[in-house]
Amino acid sequence: MVSPVQIVGGGLAGSEASRVLAAAGIPVRLAEMRPQATTGAHETDDLAEIVCSNSLGSIVLTTAKGVLIEELRRLGSLIITVAEQHAVPAGASLAVNRREFSQDITSRLMNESLVEIEREEVMSVPPGPVLIATGPLTGDSLASSLKEMTGEEHLAFYDSIAPIVTADSIDRDVVYAASRYGRGDPDYLNCPFSEEQYGQLVEELLTADTAPLKDFEEAAFFEGCLPVEEMARRGPQTLAFGPMRPVGLEDPRTGRRPHAVVQLRSEDRHGQLFNLVGFQTKLTYSEQQRVFRLIPGLEDAVFVRLGSVHRNTFINAPALLAPDLSLRSQNDVWFGGLVAGTEGYAECAALGLMAALSIRARLMDCPFEPPPRTTMIGGLMAYLREADIEHFQPMNVQFGLLPPLEKKVSGRKAKRAALADRALSDLDGWITQQDLGWLAEKPVAID
Repeated sequence: MVSPVQIVGGGLAGSEASRVLAAAGIPVRLAEMRPQATTGAHETDDLAEIVCSNSLGSIVLTTAKGVLIEELRRLGSLIITVAEQHAVPAGASLAVNRREFSQDITSRLMNESLVEIEREEVMSVPPGPVLIATGPLTGDSLASSLKEMTGEEHLAFYDSIAPIVTADSIDRDVVYAASRYGRGDPDYLNCPFSEEQYGQLVEELLTADTAPLKDFEEAAFFEGCLPVEEMARRGPQTLAFGPMRPVGLEDPRTGRRPHAVVQLRSEDRHGQLFNLVGFQTKLTYSEQQRVFRLIPGLEDAVFVRLGSVHRNTFINAPALLAPDLSLRSQNDVWFGGLVAGTEGYAECAALGLMAALSIRARLMDCPFEPPPRTTMIGGLMAYLREADIEHFQPMNVQFGLLPPLEKKVSGRKAKRAALADRALSDLDGWITQQDLGWLAEKPVAID
């Protein structure tokens, strides 16, 4: 029998990975620091405890999350299997009874003969093979160990996430492409403001409703990731001299410099998603959509991710990880879940599952091939490999992570349906090619 794989973190990713490895006949030591150490966010000692929303997302196949959930279902995901058994009414979303869900996950893994659960805080990265699957509140000692292993510049402790909009919802008659002072290619799109438009935006930022902070997030506001509304409170022209600075960004159509600009930076190689540079925020989601549609050129913006500033420990995945989710510099250490640079419950489960398959492949001395990038899981893994190292931030699944369709499809809903059909078809082909039918067929342990 092979040596046990150490998994650090009993959240969604660690629980999913434990089940996959056990199903493959590989023993696991799963370390969870609760109840020995607490996080300030968790309320129980159960594995896979959900601490924020109880919804895993939409199950509609014309949504990115719906496609991801269906992909996980086809892979026999423990998280999705148990979530569906403890679902509560939530319309077109998969929402769960939190307590029943986490208790069931805990019971199943405790009854899995190949999984040994260790209730202890891991202070440093153990010898490999090891999967680091800690969540957003990674313990300080382990975080210090990760910092030493990866380099201080590649480990972040706070998300400062700006909204993302779809390219086809940007008004190109208003927005113009330009780089500051004309240096390099005109990779940024620029939303130009008159002085009056700028004043209106600042006024709305100052009066809009903000989301309440959780106790463990109160230290999140520091100079490196101030919310845009906090910058506005420092003075009416603070933004115009900060992230909205127009210097060197003359509109090539008029030759004039706007009073201010909001820059949009591409989030994907295909130019389908654009990030509002410097617009991390604590505004409520509804207020973000209202206020940010005051930005010239974004009046009809479709937001695929909204902004936030919150506590989250994560690595700079594109700088550190190989395609199989192992460290390039130490390939017997894998990462999965939020610490690997993703957002969302289903996304965490997906990375835990993929990291486990990668570890299995290494232990069996066979190659690991990620799912096609035309799938949601494959697109997310491609993002972790290819995102801009300098500006990397965790990401939810989005249709913009997938390559464009070979044939043009008219209408957003029809286009998404075609992308979903392709994703699921390609995933099925990959499952067959990789001989992973056993993963969906082998039941998880039941008490």
